[in-house]
Amino acid sequence: MTTGKENALGTYLKDRRSRLDAAALGYATGRRRTAGLRREEVAQRANVSATWYTWLEQGRGGAPSTNVLDRVSQALLLTDAEREHAHLLAFGRPPEVRYKHVESISPRLQHILDALKYSPAFVRTSTWDIVGLNKAASLLLGSPESLAVPRNILRNFFGNPQARLLQTDWATAARFVVAAFRADITRAGATEEVKQLIDDLSLSSPDFAAMWRENDIVSHGGGLKQLNHPVAGVLNLEYSSFAVDGRSDLTLVIYQPATAEDTKRIRLMLKAGR
Repeated sequence: MTTGKENALGTYLKDRRSRLDAAALGYATGRRRTAGLRREEVAQRANVSATWYTWLEQGRGGAPSTNVLDRVSQALLLTDAEREHAHLLAFGRPPEVRYKHVESISPRLQHILDALKYSPAFVRTSTWDIVGLNKAASLLLGSPESLAVPRNILRNFFGNPQARLLQTDWATAARFVVAAFRADITRAGATEEVKQLIDDLSLSSPDFAAMWRENDIVSHGGGLKQLNHPVAGVLNLEYSSFAVDGRSDLTLVIYQPATAEDTKRIRLMLKAGR
């Protein structure tokens, strides 16, 4: 006998099925005894047999494959959060990350960045494209004339002379950036999406090409960074990285001035506007 706990996935799928609008999905609504789609309609949308889908909801026949559960999730119009929940119920683990191209962030997230006035902060994708930043971060990255996004951190690091001068130890920082970038794109399943970027940088920067061949991997959670800004002078910054809730493809990075003197230097940079 299958208990309610053991059949949590079937119960969840049945509930999601009952919430779908049959008419909006092009199905006749007459003579339906229950709300939502019929099991055979979900099965058809997921390209599985009606019998197999019935067994899935009833907790019979074992766990589905990840591919089939994804097709069922699509058939039921599950959101990313709902799809993740279905995978957790079925397998006890979240689904593999799906890389998504992102070019901007929500106004609410931008407001958070802007509120961190004296802490340079930005949001980057798993391919290290900056898709949102505050004014302090823009000045620190050497682009005082514009807050335009997206911009790629690696292209800036290896192609912008100002970015090289900003680092007190550019070679060590560059090696760390490349290793952390490799870890992120692998975790996100985005190796194909960055192939052109890697090819471009390998051709334009011998330094990048050499570091990329090293195949190093590091974590990018947080630490202490020292920068030498042309206006603010030497800045000691504590940086932390945070996952954006509900957006596993985005990372919030905040550089917090380490001392009161560093905050004063950030203020000077903002006042000068460069």
